[in-house]
Amino acid sequence: MAREVVAFSAVEDLAEFVHSVLCDKDALDPAQAPLFRTPLKRGGRVCGLVFHVQGPRLLRTSAVWSSDDGRIIFYDSSGLRFQEITLSESPLMTTECEVQNAE
Repeated sequence: MAREVVAFSAVEDLAEFVHSVLCDKDALDPAQAPLFRTPLKRGGRVCGLVFHVQGPRLLRTSAVWSSDDGRIIFYDSSGLRFQEITLSESPLMTTECEVQNAE
């Protein structure tokens, strides 16, 4: 499993990176495989996002970004972890489903 360190100050940059990694894993065209996001909550507060990409033949790859842990974990369509990214800088999480860009 590959492990790298990257930095993102905006959620959109992070989402674009996740979309690219998920599509590259299964050779999907990013224009044909949209990225979906779901807030991840712990104790009533948003602490990250779950991303997933759906492809043909019920293919579904996903990634979990934990802002508390400062990492993104990627899973293939069978549920196996295939990559982990450590974030040296990540967007700040605020109330409910808001995500704020880091200053």
